[in-house]
Amino acid sequence: MKIIINGEAKEINAATIADVTKILGYEGDYFAVAKNLTCVPRNQYDATAIAENDEIEILMPMQGG
Repeated sequence: MKIIINGEAKEINAATIADVTKILGYEGDYFAVAKNLTCVPRNQYDATAIAENDEIEILMPMQGG
C-alpha cells in the first residue's frame, strides 16, 4: 500500500504502526510516531491500523543548540 512517511510517498507492506517501524528498522524507545497528525501512544503501535494514503511521521530527538 502507498503511505506517506515523513513527507515521502512509499510503498510498504504493513498493517499497523508497529509493522511500519519494524520494516523501517526503528527499535527501542527513542522515537515517537504520529498518524495523520495525531500522536500514537507507544502501547498502541500494535493496535493502530494504517490505510492507503495515511501520513506517518516518525520523530526523533536531536542534540544541538
